Amino acid sequence: MTDSDDNARRAARAYGLQAETIATLWLRARLYTILDRNYRIKDGEIDIVARRGRTIAFVEVKARGDLEDAFIAITPQKQRRITRAANRWVATHPWAMNYTLRADAIFVAPGKLPRHLENAFELGVA
Repeated sequence: MTDSDDNARRAARAYGLQAETIATLWLRARLYTILDRNYRIKDGEIDIVARRGRTIAFVEVKARGDLEDAFIAITPQKQRRITRAANRWVATHPWAMNYTLRADAIFVAPGKLPRHLENAFELGVA
């Protein structure tokens, strides 16, 4: 790996973390409580776990130059990885089964307000 590849990867990671911070602030402004951030397991990850009322949202944050490109980035494989992580999160937080569980997405693009899409895809939580 070259230094430029390493620098590009670091810049992309920093942009992603900035987008997650923006998404967290966006959710808090809409009265969500942030329960977890960057929840990772071997086979999946969740950017943000948030609760509002009787709903827990497993939120995928996508930052791209264009909002439409961000939406396309949540592939079926990515959806399966989020679902696996959500199942593990719920298993370690059994009280959450009393809530409505859903998969949301927040898309972030430069110069635009974040776009929050509730029920972005079917969450297969058992």
